[in-house]
Amino acid sequence: MAATTAEALAGVHDGASFAVGGFGLSGIPNVLIQALYDTGVTGISVVSNNCGVDGGGLGVLLAARRIARMTASYIGDNKEFARQYLAGELEVELTPQGSLAERLRAGGCGIPAFYTPAGVGTPVADGGLPLRHTSDGSVAVASRPKEVREFDGRPYVLEHGITTDFALVRAAKGDRHGNLVFAKASRNFNPLAAMAGRVTIAEVEELTELDPDEVHLPGIFVQRVFPLTPEQAAEKGIEKRTVRTP
Repeated sequence: MAATTAEALAGVHDGASFAVGGFGLSGIPNVLIQALYDTGVTGISVVSNNCGVDGGGLGVLLAARRIARMTASYIGDNKEFARQYLAGELEVELTPQGSLAERLRAGGCGIPAFYTPAGVGTPVADGGLPLRHTSDGSVAVASRPKEVREFDGRPYVLEHGITTDFALVRAAKGDRHGNLVFAKASRNFNPLAAMAGRVTIAEVEELTELDPDEVHLPGIFVQRVFPLTPEQAAEKGIEKRTVRTP
């Protein structure tokens, strides 16, 4: 149990890698992300579905130029993410969303690699995806071709599991053992990110005793639990508001 964010993030350092749960602003560990920003660490590598939004979530770290490499499934509406990538200021590995999810799960389960049909016949498998651009927009570093193997007459591409130094996740409920329960859409990349981290830190909205049957992620994957205040738990961003005129 961590009493403060400083305790929760003990040991983070420049150049460390992080798996971060959430999708856009849904289910993100925003308290830990802000606390990570406050530590001043830089040159970090982040694995997450995307990089937040301009001014929110992981976008805060991105705008401060703290992120050196991003592994994600899409850029989304984050204009600063796109700008840094195209200007050669940020290395980006774009991965199909399902493959990214499985790479995190595989890494957490000790599976070094697996074959998937996702990406066969595209630059994901054939190589050539820009990892880093130059300042004039040309490709400085491109992805390499991946192994493709045939099973039962169908081609599959080899993807490697992902493990990171740390993982930051958010849960609706948790206990002192690190067992976690996720609410609705927050059960997207949070369990998978938690599995991939060597040191997983979970911010929980409610610290309580849990019925074993309701546990979504067992505490074996979680090393530190940080209970949120009611005010912190209530703060949840909305990526887009849709207003319909009657």
